[in-house]
Amino acid sequence: MKFRPLHDRVLLRRVEQDEKTKGGIIIPDTAKEKPMEGEIVAVGSGLRDETGKVVPLDVKAGDRVLFSKWSGTEVTIDGEDLLVMKEADIMGVLAA
Repeated sequence: MKFRPLHDRVLLRRVEQDEKTKGGIIIPDTAKEKPMEGEIVAVGSGLRDETGKVVPLDVKAGDRVLFSKWSGTEVTIDGEDLLVMKEADIMGVLAA
């Protein structure tokens, strides 16, 4: 893939949730919500501060993160549905 997000933006892939509940009930596609968990595919270089110095992002490619429900812009790159969003829309990194 030849895509690099600019500045404080990240490219991420949604991580699909289980299709069953803990009680064994199968959730149909029409009732599912889009997952708010994803894996970072690529990150931008960072924002510039007041002095012009580039401040790198706190996330890196491969991190699993939680993000705001309605954040990001859906894009299709190489036939894969991905999201581009600002780092500020990411709520946190999930521990491995």
